[in-house]
Amino acid sequence: MMNSDQLNDTPIVSQTHSDEVIEEIKLIDADDALQPSLYQALKRELIHDQGAQFAAILLVVLTLVIFVAAIFIKPADFIDVHILEQYKAPFVDGHFLGTDNGGHDILKMVIVAARNSLTIGFLVTVAILVLGTAGGLITGYFGGKFDGIFMRVIDFMTILPVMMIIIVLVTLIPHYNMWPLIIIISALGWFNTVRLVRARTLVEANRDYVSASKTSGTSDIKIIFREIFPNLSSLIIAESTLMFAGNVGLETSLSFLGFGLPAGTPSLGTLLNYATDPETMTDKPWVWVPAAVIIIVYTILIMIIGQALRRVADQRQALG
Repeated sequence: MMNSDQLNDTPIVSQTHSDEVIEEIKLIDADDALQPSLYQALKRELIHDQGAQFAAILLVVLTLVIFVAAIFIKPADFIDVHILEQYKAPFVDGHFLGTDNGGHDILKMVIVAARNSLTIGFLVTVAILVLGTAGGLITGYFGGKFDGIFMRVIDFMTILPVMMIIIVLVTLIPHYNMWPLIIIISALGWFNTVRLVRARTLVEANRDYVSASKTSGTSDIKIIFREIFPNLSSLIIAESTLMFAGNVGLETSLSFLGFGLPAGTPSLGTLLNYATDPETMTDKPWVWVPAAVIIIVYTILIMIIGQALRRVADQRQALG
């Protein structure tokens, strides 16, 4: 039992401890206030990197043109077959980029194909980021046995041949369309994001601001998603850019092999597949070259922007 002196000292010690925690939180908040926000860091990086600035503008304009133009293209334009219009050369009979073996206008096909490939790449990237970020934050923050078991499962899933599994699953699904393809790619593509986010969360979970929040009684969910997650935002944005390019490339590769979007739904990969015919590849390059150009342009633009975003995520490499 505590004597009278101890009972008198207890509130003083508790009050002193609370004051120390409050002062520590104030110091951390003041230190955070000195750090540039994500928007400020990104703006400063783009000002100093004219190439990334130009690439970002060109990427936005090109994407808007593709999605707006696709609205005015009817499904009949890339489904109906016109034998008399087969393999028209560019600038013949009003076909700016020529026609394919079905008499379809290549310009319209490229626009719709680019929209489909970009849409799949974007939705898959969002799904992977949601799953991977949530998984990485939770397992990295709580750690312990849950982290050990969860990461062993992730390690096992990471070494699986994803491309082969996607091909098998797509083959097993009858009458599939874009949505099952998005779900399959997303379900098999979030494991590396978990590892990346978990590694950064382990570092953040041991910082002073997290300890101070725990001491002040903040719930774990608030600490994870209100305090740790914002500090990972630049890393996640930088990763998402290159991930988006990779997902577009994966969809294009699957469609090129005949296991992506179903027949009748244009994709950049299905247009590239025309190049597998030796006659089309050499004598009718207008059929597949525009799709290849779109892929190359998007890849270069995203790489340039991705490098700038990586510098934003790691301020030691910043140009500004």
